Amino acid sequence: MARSPYGNYAYAILTANALRTPDRVALTYCGERSFTYSELDRIVDRRAHALTAAGIEPRRRVAALLNETLHVAEVYLAAAKLGAVTAALNPYWPVDTLREVVAHSGATAFVYDSTVEQVVAEIRPRLPDVTTWIKVGGPGEDVVDLDALTAAAPDGEFAPDGSGDDPLALYYTSGTTGLPKAAIHTHASSLATARIWLDVPRAEDSVLGTGAIIWGIGFPALVGPALYAGMRLVLEQDWGPANFLRVVPRERVTHVSQIPSFYAALLGSDDHEGVDLSSLRVIMLGGEALPATLLGRMRERLPGAGVYCYYGQTEAPYTCFGRVDDGSTPLGSSGRARTGNAVRITGPSGERVVGEVGEINLAGPHRMTGYDRLPEKTAEVLRGEWYVGGDLGVLAEDGNLTVLGRREDAILKGGAWTQPSAVEEAAVALDDVAEAGAVGVPEHVEGRDAAEQRILLAVVARSGHSLDPSKLAIALAESLPEHRRPDRIVVADELPHFQDASGGPGKLLRREIRERYRHLLEEA
Repeated sequence: MARSPYGNYAYAILTANALRTPDRVALTYCGERSFTYSELDRIVDRRAHALTAAGIEPRRRVAALLNETLHVAEVYLAAAKLGAVTAALNPYWPVDTLREVVAHSGATAFVYDSTVEQVVAEIRPRLPDVTTWIKVGGPGEDVVDLDALTAAAPDGEFAPDGSGDDPLALYYTSGTTGLPKAAIHTHASSLATARIWLDVPRAEDSVLGTGAIIWGIGFPALVGPALYAGMRLVLEQDWGPANFLRVVPRERVTHVSQIPSFYAALLGSDDHEGVDLSSLRVIMLGGEALPATLLGRMRERLPGAGVYCYYGQTEAPYTCFGRVDDGSTPLGSSGRARTGNAVRITGPSGERVVGEVGEINLAGPHRMTGYDRLPEKTAEVLRGEWYVGGDLGVLAEDGNLTVLGRREDAILKGGAWTQPSAVEEAAVALDDVAEAGAVGVPEHVEGRDAAEQRILLAVVARSGHSLDPSKLAIALAESLPEHRRPDRIVVADELPHFQDASGGPGKLLRREIRERYRHLLEEA
């Protein structure tokens, strides 16, 4: 019996809308080109025919290093339609990391665009198992020209292959503590993630805006949900504050998904003043704690936007969310498990606890099936139906989850544990502080517990303002208990963030703050 095509990820999020609303605009690229659902579906079908002509078959692993957002959308969807498994590579990885990841992935084909041609030339001789090299965006030497194959492809519908529990893609962790791990996601798990925008307010004219972060897990977390919900997807190359201020009023963007640091940067400057941002209706924030002060600035500047906080990881995206600007979800909480998902907290013995600190467990159809070719790592984090990734949190009686942070980020000072976010929130609540990052630095004083730490706080001033570390220390001493008070405050021009192609700051890199400034504590 033939499987329904609706179990195929690309068919379900794109073709279904092409059948239902063929003339609705599906995608606008950099303000220059727009495609209806019907037009985008035809393009993806032609790309799928072209990939097939290049020798890509169902279940074959294809490494994809694509930087142009339109290429990402077309190729990822085409590969999904034909049932290939995409290894979604990060164009910001160092060359050696990129080569190691591809070698470990088992990919025998590699598709790339012209923006990364130099990198590909460097790694190609060191990847003997890759036998098919495919280029998008023009011909190249000793490569398959995907554009030429697309131009020659038949214009008919492509019959989808791959469905349900078949592997769809390898989406990689950030790799901040080692080689990025590949989380295996299926057609079914990616479709479960695609339902996120069905649970928040939207209208016929809803528009999701995003940038180049759509490679990797950003694709099923941003592109898939927008198309699945029948929204218009605005794809930009740059989604930093400057371009954000141009694109939102131009395209009347209504929905965005970012991290709090983006708004710290956006509102820390005066550039936003006078810009029409009234179209924004839903702002989804995750990846970091949202300080009360920053939420206050957002509410003042964007009164028509509902602000939601979410929690999830590459292994289980968008598990929880809740609206925090209207009081329906307590500030500091990441909300409740969304429809069809589950969250719990477990104690040291694996028992379920409520109202106590413990490890966060996530479950649902959106969860990965495991880490590719890493059975021991998989066994560490998958416990039955639950994913346990090392984050600490508290679950309230009403189901609201408060994320405290990574176990390794917790700071032990004066015999008491604290999370960096508690120090950072107090810092950004002070006048003229735009952003803060706190880390623990091991204490090496004779007679002290070796696990004891001192707190290093790095801060950035708001645009046009200055900061005095001694005055900050006095102010923080009034609002923080002894075990949370910084032992050294550093004023920096900027804080280190993961470079994720969003154009704005990515996740805060606390480890780099520690390495960059720890000598100041050791000298004290």
